[in-house]
Amino acid sequence: MPAKIRLQRKGKKGRPFFHIVIADGRAPRDGRLVEKIGTYDPMTNPATIELNFEKALYWIQVGAQPTDTAKAILSFKGVLYKEHLLRGVKKGALTEDKAEVLFKEWVAEKEAKVEAKAKGLDEASREENKKRLAAEAEVNEARKAEFAKQKAEAQAALEAELAAKAAAEAPAAVEETPAEEASEEAAPVAEAEKAPEAPVEEKKEEKAE
Repeated sequence: MPAKIRLQRKGKKGRPFFHIVIADGRAPRDGRLVEKIGTYDPMTNPATIELNFEKALYWIQVGAQPTDTAKAILSFKGVLYKEHLLRGVKKGALTEDKAEVLFKEWVAEKEAKVEAKAKGLDEASREENKKRLAAEAEVNEARKAEFAKQKAEAQAALEAELAAKAAAEAPAAVEETPAEEASEEAAPVAEAEKAPEAPVEEKKEEKAE
């Protein structure tokens, strides 16, 4: 049975990370490995793939069978396309130079697509950040407005309480004023009534003499 190209899971729970490996087709899933030819991180966007292109191409040429996921990775990196062109060269359908030109054109086109996707993701991320910051600013403004409203209501309540207290104390002050004024007016009257007695005593003294 030929060798297999498959993924070997690493990483942690909820954070998978894979090695791209060559395994003996007769070995169990976690059995002996022939060699590691790359890594695959599906948690990034786009996914991060590190691959030893020459080794992957060699194993495909000698008949190694990739699993579905490994096949998608090899196709994405151009291994399968390069193997297809080399078979065309062997059959005489095209020259090595032509095959190399076609492959370089394919690589350039692929890299442009990947770059465009990454750029689009960056722009989308920036827009998302702008929206998030705008939403946070709106929430902060709403909180400030609510705080100012509560502060104004508390100030108005305090002023109303002080006004009510002042109004309750005002009648007592008014009632005290007439009594004070009356006592002040009564004093001159009493003195005026006592004043005529002095001359009377003086007349009595004159008669005695």
